[in-house]
Amino acid sequence: MLVFHGKWYDEVEVGETFGSSLTVTEAHLVLGSGLFGDFNPLHVDEQFASASAFAGRVLHGPLTSALVAAPAGMFFAGTAIAYLEHACRFKAPVRPGDTLTTRWTVTAKADKPKHRGGIVTLRAACTNQHGDLAVEADGKMLVASRPA
Repeated sequence: MLVFHGKWYDEVEVGETFGSSLTVTEAHLVLGSGLFGDFNPLHVDEQFASASAFAGRVLHGPLTSALVAAPAGMFFAGTAIAYLEHACRFKAPVRPGDTLTTRWTVTAKADKPKHRGGIVTLRAACTNQHGDLAVEADGKMLVASRPA
């Protein structure tokens, strides 16, 4: 099995970008309802959701947020000490069939010698297949420095 090892704090550069793309499926919507216990008709009832401002069913906000956060988790796989903060602003509905492309940018670093690493501040933009901005996000990750 090939395992990607994430970047160490001392390897990360301000201005660096990373990300990934994922197509949202019907399974994401159904799984979100079951995981969260949120069966709001905006998520599970096409007839109801079609008459709403969204004109169809939409993915749960927390699941959308998790999909946006996933590339940060993978970028720091094995080097992250803790994901300290995550905030999303939802700009457009996300639906089954949408392909989301999330691009994270490192905006700042703060050394934390006590933790043998530092805090990496991140900003993300997530667009759909039409280039529409679906989500903006900010995050902070405490990341370990490479062992001596």
